[in-house]
Amino acid sequence: MNDTEINSTGDLAGQVAALQRQVFTLLMALIVVSGTLVAYLGYESHHLGKDIAVINSQIVQPYNQKLPAIQSFVSQLVTFGKAHPDFNPILLKYALVPATPPKPAPAAPAAPKK
Repeated sequence: MNDTEINSTGDLAGQVAALQRQVFTLLMALIVVSGTLVAYLGYESHHLGKDIAVINSQIVQPYNQKLPAIQSFVSQLVTFGKAHPDFNPILLKYALVPATPPKPAPAAPAAPKK
């Protein structure tokens, strides 16, 4: 019985050592894969940042060129809304004119003190 315990203890120690090597190998593989993924995502982020700058300039430049015409059209709409009050709900819906707050009701005169 003593021989089987020694053999099983040695066998268990060998299994534990094998498991430790396997865990170490898996941890190293995880570190390599994680590092590779971080490097790839950084590379993609760098290139997407350049693409965003190009696309942004393609969108902002035409908008800035058309901005005076847009502002002129909006001012014409506001002028039309002043002449035609029925059009004001549309101007309010699209926030082209500020909503006029309701006038507060006049305060009732205070009762005289006795």
